[in-house]
Amino acid sequence: MKNLTLDKEKTGVVIIDVQIKLMDVIAHKNSVIENIKKFIFLSKLYNLPNILTEQYPRWLGPTVVEITESLESYDPIEKIHFNCCDENGFNKRLESENVDNIILTGVESHICVFQTCVSLLKKGYGVHVPFDAVGSRNNENSKIGLDLMKESGAVITSTETIIYQLLEKAGTKEFKEMLKMLR
Repeated sequence: MKNLTLDKEKTGVVIIDVQIKLMDVIAHKNSVIENIKKFIFLSKLYNLPNILTEQYPRWLGPTVVEITESLESYDPIEKIHFNCCDENGFNKRLESENVDNIILTGVESHICVFQTCVSLLKKGYGVHVPFDAVGSRNNENSKIGLDLMKESGAVITSTETIIYQLLEKAGTKEFKEMLKMLR
């Protein structure tokens, strides 16, 4: 049961490669972007760390403006490896955040998200992958990536499931603020 629950004191959000040229070809890209924006908003409410990556930005461009405008600061980790955990900058940032659980978002589900997920699990992190905040160029590859992550031990979930789990109850200031994003 431990890996099914999230503790807002020990949870961070990883946003993988939501870049202009890549997002142009992602199935359900608008939904993926909107759900990642919800996690950024939730992060601000609870001071959850965000780690943003960009895969070879000279080729794929910067992160889409909808995401960069939502972030408090734009400080992407540039990478050439598909697996974020193969990048020293990513590992240093992750270790400095002192988290046990990762909400893993971004693209592509069956490549960078999958490879990063497996490595995070091997490192002992609890990994929660909201199916509606990750994507691939086609739905079949996204499903394959999600299935592989689940088989590896990740919790496959949804954006709202995670948000309400961290909110814990209605009526709070955070609940009222987050509700604006969920309507």
